[in-house]
Amino acid sequence: MKRCLALAVVIAAVALLPLLLDSRGYWIRVLTFTLLFAAMAQAWNIVGGLANQTSLGHAAFFGIGAYTSTVLLLKFGISPWLGMLAGGALGGVAALVIAIPTMRLQGHYFALATLAFGEVMRVIANVWTSLTGGPGGLSVPFVPPSFSAYSFKLLRPHAYIALAALIVVTVVFEMIRRGAMGYRLRAIKQNTAAAEVIGVDTTRVKLQAAVISGALIAMLGTLYAQVAVFFDPDTVFGVASISIRIALIAIIGGVGTAAGPILGAFFIIPLEEIMNDLLSSRAAGLSQLVFGIILISVILWQPRGFIVVLGSWRARLARAVAT
Repeated sequence: MKRCLALAVVIAAVALLPLLLDSRGYWIRVLTFTLLFAAMAQAWNIVGGLANQTSLGHAAFFGIGAYTSTVLLLKFGISPWLGMLAGGALGGVAALVIAIPTMRLQGHYFALATLAFGEVMRVIANVWTSLTGGPGGLSVPFVPPSFSAYSFKLLRPHAYIALAALIVVTVVFEMIRRGAMGYRLRAIKQNTAAAEVIGVDTTRVKLQAAVISGALIAMLGTLYAQVAVFFDPDTVFGVASISIRIALIAIIGGVGTAAGPILGAFFIIPLEEIMNDLLSSRAAGLSQLVFGIILISVILWQPRGFIVVLGSWRARLARAVAT
């Protein structure tokens, strides 16, 4: 009950933020992308956190979702809400296709294999100009504002949709973590051979996790496309901009936990924007240098992520209340 109450307070506080920010301003856009990247890191957390499979190819599923909904809207006038479902289905299929030959790999071999798949998708999107627009990218067309058309004049509705997406993805993650699949994935994480000995079908469980993760992140790609309005292959299929960033968010926050990706996103995304705002005009690359130094320092300080700090604060608060 205490945990549910604390969670409700946090959700209410985040839900108030869009009302306090300028609906046409810069920081509500930062908040929207923070919520989206938190949801993306949570989707990655299903595979990277519970099963300990460090995927660097989730940009492939993300890009599939962004392109699917936008192409359907441009060519057939299909609502992005339906395009999001189609993108999620294609993302799940793509995750299954790449997972079948790679799920038996471990460690850096698995990471490199998924990285290669993401790069292949980026190259395909760059050369398939008739469908994707090639390096020129695609722009989401303007339609009269309406919820059914997923079109809004202001950013505030996008922020609330991103918050709803984060809640849904977090609920899915928690259902998996607390359910039978979660126990099987944690068994695989600890010792794959031992999990197989006790009867866990390791390949099947990892495939299920990969499909769910791929479908969720593809659907989030649609939300990103509607907020960004314009995107190109290097943006949505980018290894550094998507795959590494969402993995880093989960790692900084604490992998394998529901709160970890949220903590990581609310630290990394605003910090990166602040560094760009303060330092990008002073010297070329200075903002990224300082940002990287801060991240390295945080990882050295708390290798297990901010979730450890949160746990320490909770323990101190509990002792203070008890006394």
